[in-house]
Parts: sequence; structure tokens; C-alpha cells
Amino acid sequence: MALRLPPAPFRQHSATQSLTMKTQFLTRSASSPRLPKFSVRNVSSDTSRKLVMKVKEKLEKDHTSLPTGKNGRDDEELILWFLKDRKFSVEEAISKLTKAIKWRHEFRVSDLTEESVRRVAATGKSYVHDSLDVNGRPVLVVVPSKHIPEMFDRLEDERLCVFLLEKALSRLPEGKEEILGIFDLRGFGTQNADLKFLTFLFDVLYYYYPRRLGQVLFVDAPFIFQPIWQLAKPLVKHYASLVRFCSVEDVRKEYFTESTVPLSFRK
Repeated sequence: MALRLPPAPFRQHSATQSLTMKTQFLTRSASSPRLPKFSVRNVSSDTSRKLVMKVKEKLEKDHTSLPTGKNGRDDEELILWFLKDRKFSVEEAISKLTKAIKWRHEFRVSDLTEESVRRVAATGKSYVHDSLDVNGRPVLVVVPSKHIPEMFDRLEDERLCVFLLEKALSRLPEGKEEILGIFDLRGFGTQNADLKFLTFLFDVLYYYYPRRLGQVLFVDAPFIFQPIWQLAKPLVKHYASLVRFCSVEDVRKEYFTESTVPLSFRK
């Protein structure tokens, strides 16, 4: 039996269609090659070292007025940290880092001492806990019920905030990079609400201490706090995703041992 071929028009159409499909595939392949995704994990220590030196050289060339030394334009650890925060984009890291260094100089961060913030610290509204949490993180405790807006000059409150952040970070163990923030909301009332200060706190964390806050605990938040938090969430940017609402019992059992839990959270 002879093999019957389809009519010529059909054969021509099939060949044309096949050729078109191959051409489209080759065109897509040529114009859209699959590239490996760039991420911090893919950056080798040698590459990161080169990027640090590149940032350092550009800062020395273009921003000579910036201070040097620890937390200055030639602080390689600081440069690396901002490179990580900006996913190793040199230009973005330089932009954010220069603003941070200028702010530290203008705010006079290096001049802050226990004595300079003693008056506000005496209220007990915030402090750095003596022990680390179970994950080895320094702990910054905030007690909003002891905060009365306008009781002190706003700059005094801001100085205490920055001093305590610096103190907590100075206690980071080797290999650790983040701190834990605990907001003890027991006794919180509308008279304690201060969106301006909360915005300042999270702006400082975002712009000048990026990626340093590992988690935020809102402990025993009263009903009145919920609408205030809804107003605050857009202001605190992505840090809202780090927040966990929990109980005093959760703090005791999940974040500390019996001997390291803060006194105010013990039974």
C-alpha cells in the first residue's frame, strides 16, 4: 500500500508553522538569557572585600569632609554592613552611608554618655537589659506607660533612644548582628501615645541602624493600643513585619531562662 501524503498546502503550512516556532524560540533564547539571581549569599568574601575597598576609595575621594575612625567613612565593618543592607549596590550603599555618618556627626552620637541621659533614663521608660535573650541577642526594653510626651524636651528623649541603641549594639556577641526590642505595654493609655517619637525611633533604625533590629515584641497590649498601632504601622515601614503581639508568659518561656528574664516579667 502506498503512503498517502497530505495535500501540498497542508504540508507547506506545517513546515512554515514549525519554522516560525523555532525562530520564536531562538529569538526568545537569544534576547532573554537565563541569568543567575544576584543575592547577598552569592557574594564571596573576596568580592565583598573588593566592594568595601571600592566604597572606601569613593568616600575618600568624593566625601573628604566626613569624619574617619570608628563609624566614619573608613570604617570597613560599617561599610560592609551598609553594603549588605543595600544588597551590595555600591552607589546605594554610599548614598545611605554618607547620610548616616553625617547624622551621627550632627547628632553628636559619640558624645552621648550615661550622665548625659541620666535625667530621662531615671523615669525607667527604657533600658538595656543586663542579660541576652536565648538567641544571644542584646535586649532593649521600652515601657511606654512611663512615657509622657512633652514631659521632657523631645531632643532629650531622642538622645536616650540613640544612647540605648548604641549600648545594646556594643553588647553584641561575636557572630551576632541583631537586637531584640521589647515593648511592655501593660498600663498603656492614650496619654502615653506618641506617634512622633515612634516614627523617630523606626526612622533611626531604618536609615542609620539598618538590619539591626531582629524582632519586636508588643507585650500584653491593651485594647486601646490597637487603633494607635493601625495608625503607626504605615509610619514604621517594613519593621511592622517584625512585630509579634505576645504575653508576659510568652516572654518568660520563649525568650529567656528563669535566671535571665527581666525582673518586671518574672512571676
